[in-house]
Amino acid sequence: MVEYPDLQGKNILEIEPKYYNNLNIDGFSKMMKSPSYCYKFYWLEAIIQLISEGKTESTFDEIIDEMITNAWYSVREFHIHLSGMPLDGQIKDGLERAVLLLTELSELSANASKVEIKNAIKQYNKELKTTKEQLTHMVPYRALAGFFTRSNKKVNWNSANRMTAYIQKFNKEVLTLPYILGTSSKLKKEVYFQQDWIKMIQDHTVNILGWIQYEKVKWLQNNNPEVPGLVYKLTPTEEKVRKLKKVRDLWQDIMEVQEIRDVFTGQPMEGKYDIDHFIPWSFVMNDELWNLMPMDASLNSSKSNRLPKWNPFFQNFAQNQYLMYQMIYDIANELIPLYLFSSASAPLLFPAAVTLPSFIYHPAAHQSNDDKDKNSDTHS
Repeated sequence: MVEYPDLQGKNILEIEPKYYNNLNIDGFSKMMKSPSYCYKFYWLEAIIQLISEGKTESTFDEIIDEMITNAWYSVREFHIHLSGMPLDGQIKDGLERAVLLLTELSELSANASKVEIKNAIKQYNKELKTTKEQLTHMVPYRALAGFFTRSNKKVNWNSANRMTAYIQKFNKEVLTLPYILGTSSKLKKEVYFQQDWIKMIQDHTVNILGWIQYEKVKWLQNNNPEVPGLVYKLTPTEEKVRKLKKVRDLWQDIMEVQEIRDVFTGQPMEGKYDIDHFIPWSFVMNDELWNLMPMDASLNSSKSNRLPKWNPFFQNFAQNQYLMYQMIYDIANELIPLYLFSSASAPLLFPAAVTLPSFIYHPAAHQSNDDKDKNSDTHS
């Protein structure tokens, strides 16, 4: 493997050496170098995805639709600014503007599927046309700049027609580029993926997409310093991956021996309840035990992603958390019967490395020595 490290020396892009015979891998590694706007990352990402699906050619229109789809969740759910936010409050990034415009035109949710987003783009394509065309002015050409260092000819960046002709000639006379462009105009312009590059990209799709993701996250985090855990905010996280069931088991065990009151209503927790975050997940991006609480299921949806008021809710939340940790402490010190707690919640109470006795959840574990002697005599 040929590896391209980042500034800290960590290997990000790995390509098999055999591809060096025919392809300028060094030029490819520079395709995301010094971006002016974030949609340069999304441009290359969309191309890689289309090639991985078996596409050999595309259009500006199709690629930009893919870009909007990929940026949708981050912009809609977490209000991430793809290229930062200037002091005048205007949206800088054209891709972000496209997402926001589609939001105004459609009723799609932040968690809309890829198919739903593309259907909405098709439905409102006329209204989106001007915004989409703005994304074609520079990036499709500038993305290839790393390859052009192999030629001494001056590049004319100011004319789409001249750049198209230059790319075609360079591809034929100097070296093979990942793609060349057709002669149609604006969104109808063709993008032809080159066969040698198609093979390399399909063989290394996972590595390349991981490299793009890494570079994209660095860019976005730098432009959104106020947003924690940005790496987790690019695509929806499946609930099943987050494993909140064990936390629910723990609270269920606690509520069987101790009254717990809802943080927001002050009423005892009875009937149907959810496990949710006091500080919304979108702010802290983790499922740590200290931030998880039972709450009335009917209130969960209305709570949304808003930060709760400090007074009086934090005091209620802290009281519940204190009761929980106090009971965990008591369990560890055998002050209450261990068998009251189910085996399902044990991983939250004891480290995985600790081997617990097989009798830890059984009432017999808490018999007095006299009782044990009696049982022993009975069976002797």
